[in-house]
Amino acid sequence: MFARFLTEPIRRLLADSPVLIAALVIQSVFLVFIVWPLIRVVVVSVARDGVISLDVYQEQLRSWYVQRAILNSLTVGVLTAAASVAVGFAYAYTLVRTAVPLKRLLHILAILPIVSPPFVSSIAIILLFGRGGIITSGLLGLRDCNIYGLNGLVLAQTMTFAPVAYLVLRGVLEGIDPTLEDAALNLGATRWAVFRRVLLPLALPGVTSAFLVVFIESLADFGNPLLLAGSAFPVLSVQAYLQITGMFNLQAGAALSVLLLIPSIGAFLAHRRVIGRRQYVTVTGRPGRSAPKTASPLATWLLFGVTALVAALVVMFYAVILVGALARTWGVDNRPSLEALHYVLSVGADTIKETLAIALVSTPISGMLGMVVAFLVVRKRFPGRASLELISLLNFALPGTVVGIGYVLAFNQRPLLLTGTMVILVACFVFRYVPVGIQAGIAVLRQIDPAIEEAAQNRGASSALTFRRVTLPLIRPAFFSALVFAFVRAMTAISAAVFLVSANWNLMTVQILSEVVRADTTPPLPTA
Repeated sequence: MFARFLTEPIRRLLADSPVLIAALVIQSVFLVFIVWPLIRVVVVSVARDGVISLDVYQEQLRSWYVQRAILNSLTVGVLTAAASVAVGFAYAYTLVRTAVPLKRLLHILAILPIVSPPFVSSIAIILLFGRGGIITSGLLGLRDCNIYGLNGLVLAQTMTFAPVAYLVLRGVLEGIDPTLEDAALNLGATRWAVFRRVLLPLALPGVTSAFLVVFIESLADFGNPLLLAGSAFPVLSVQAYLQITGMFNLQAGAALSVLLLIPSIGAFLAHRRVIGRRQYVTVTGRPGRSAPKTASPLATWLLFGVTALVAALVVMFYAVILVGALARTWGVDNRPSLEALHYVLSVGADTIKETLAIALVSTPISGMLGMVVAFLVVRKRFPGRASLELISLLNFALPGTVVGIGYVLAFNQRPLLLTGTMVILVACFVFRYVPVGIQAGIAVLRQIDPAIEEAAQNRGASSALTFRRVTLPLIRPAFFSALVFAFVRAMTAISAAVFLVSANWNLMTVQILSEVVRADTTPPLPTA
């Protein structure tokens, strides 16, 4: 009798128990590991002497230095996202849609920048392009080159986050059938018209998703700004970090971090508005593939030149880090020595094992969770679906410092006493970096005709079986991109993890930071 009062969508949801269970479990887990720590941070930011007050926000917003930091953060975020998407798209297009040599090598070089902590990449930029840099001073003889500030920061973040855009866009471009371009060419369209009117509109979900992810990560990054921004170019993430760790003002740091959510949420809403209700289906189940013909020979080699230039920069970054790691004393005695390697293996062997263990546990969880959430958001209808994607972005949007403090505040007492355990580190990595997998999965799923999955369900397959046997193989590029990103971020994360490590579980990046604090920069470089 009660069933008569249920709407048709609710009836379908109750009949599809795997979807209902998955939605409820994921929503509950997101509330515990994403919303609850954020609530704890917000409560701290507005609680003064036991009374709710917004005085700390008013104090911070009245400061011209904070106002400048907000403007600088938005400027760097937009420029970094635009540059990263442009580089990532050109790189992905070159490797997926053109016939150029050395594709495997170029792909490996494309993802190398995300395997090292951001501050190590900044050190490489300083050594190469700083006032006394190898290139600017040693080769070009430039004595007044200033890499600090806006230019250096955008360069560092672009080199750091362009691989993220590349991984997202590569999966999207691999899902676009070249026969669509063949059809347009056969109808008389020029190559440029095919690229502009066919390929680019179909890749729009991936482009906007990549822009969203890079923009949010740029806002939340503090490793690169800490070394390259300087006091003359303040950014919001560094100010939040310094308030917490330097001035021990947890309330002010939490307030500044909460302010970072405003542009992040705005970018998310703008992304949803751009995508809207448009259709981007290109995978229909029909057979037929062909070699891509969109790029002319001249365009192919121009793209190859751009790709080779980016790859050369990556090689230079790692070369200067290797030279620095093997030098006895950088800048004083550059003769090679294995002392740094011996130091790492003797002092950091256990830390390396623990870091690998945490990364190997968190990576598959993050990858699979991202694909399941993307599937639920795009394909299913259930209460709370609209907010699921937005909630997943919250940890990603906040500075890692605040995420780490939020976890300490949320999980330092029973019944969720997780501090000092492996679980809190795994949970931090999974829920902080799963949005990349979610955005990549959503972008690819928007290209896949739902009729393929409906056909399987009409033949009697359950939602779980359809996802495992039909959907997951179709979104495999996005899945593996999410796995790669989750693994390297688990190996290189520091801003949140520095608050969560313990005597039982330590991380290589935290060990590197401790060495940098002791002004002993030679030993930690090889571990990057």
